[in-house]
Amino acid sequence: MKRFIILYAITIGFSLFIYAQNLSGLDYVSPFHEEMAAVKKGDAWGFINTDGELVIDFRNDIVVQSDNGVNYPMFNSGRCLISEVKEGITYFGYIDTKGQEVLEPQFLNATAFNDGLAVVLKLYKNVLGHNDVLDKAMIEYNYMELAINPKGEIIHYISEKPTHITLSKFFMKGPPSINSKLLTKSLIAVKNDDNKWTIKKV
Repeated sequence: MKRFIILYAITIGFSLFIYAQNLSGLDYVSPFHEEMAAVKKGDAWGFINTDGELVIDFRNDIVVQSDNGVNYPMFNSGRCLISEVKEGITYFGYIDTKGQEVLEPQFLNATAFNDGLAVVLKLYKNVLGHNDVLDKAMIEYNYMELAINPKGEIIHYISEKPTHITLSKFFMKGPPSINSKLLTKSLIAVKNDDNKWTIKKV
């Protein structure tokens, strides 16, 4: 009788273990990219590995991308886009396959990585002086369009000159546009002011 009780307890415990590993109530499951698949529950996204384990818990800061007309987040070059709103302005960064923030949200806009490179709008802060009447620093903000590697190192300067921006939620209606595409590691397509494209070798 004692052996039967022990065997029964082991069987029930194993069944509960198997059940605990199952994910249910999901609203969407994406294809695998780099052995990671995005899963959606409500407005939050997480990631499972090829064993079906939830390796990145559900969170609301993961950025959705478009793939063949379907929208879901994905990993490329071991990185996935995230975003964070600070004082009404959205900044973009990246997490790794463990869900760790490797590039904190700091870019005014950013693309997903492709073949080890991503295009970002990097913000630069320039202190012009001090306003004695208002007792505050006079600051100018500019951004440049750059190509970075997964470590955040600048690989290419795509912009020929900085672009001035008024860093305020009252003036910014959304992230500034990215005007280039990485075609290969040595070719970039850049949109001109007349909406025509130029192919540049880098």
